[in-house]
Amino acid sequence: MFFGNKNKSRFEGGGLILFNNVEEAIKAEKILKVGDYETKLVAPPPTLRKGCDLALEINLTEKPGIERLLQQKDALFVEILPIKGAGELLNVVKIKDFGEAFMVKAGNMKLTFDKNTGIILNISGGGCPDIPFLHISMLDKKLTEVSRPKENGHTLCALMLDRAFTEALEIWNRGRS
Repeated sequence: MFFGNKNKSRFEGGGLILFNNVEEAIKAEKILKVGDYETKLVAPPPTLRKGCDLALEINLTEKPGIERLLQQKDALFVEILPIKGAGELLNVVKIKDFGEAFMVKAGNMKLTFDKNTGIILNISGGGCPDIPFLHISMLDKKLTEVSRPKENGHTLCALMLDRAFTEALEIWNRGRS
């Protein structure tokens, strides 16, 4: 079923959805992407935070459809505000070359993989409750054979691990071409 605007030319922003916790923000992002709405996870300004360090920036002109879809899917959110200029979610990714392996760091999460095989050697950082599960489900597997961390995780740590993972996958794919 189609909900969004397939003829969108670019992301306009202008609206901010606030949440009580990270899990609700990630769930809403998934729902809206399936509904073909363009969104961007951002850090809300401190004065607007409602208990969560994540918000979704949306095209404000699509607010009625977004509200309706989130309510239909029982996605909890605090409010949708017209706002511009929310801070970008931490996008700092650092890469360390260890010779036989690369370590990719995003926020406080690190993912190390073997350059020759693409096998994930280590995941470290964070203190969120879903990280041990993600560690077990990804360790000793190829980058190309595991699910993205944000598909199975529900915390900010999982989101940062997902950023490290996507960068690692890009590095791996560039090395294979």
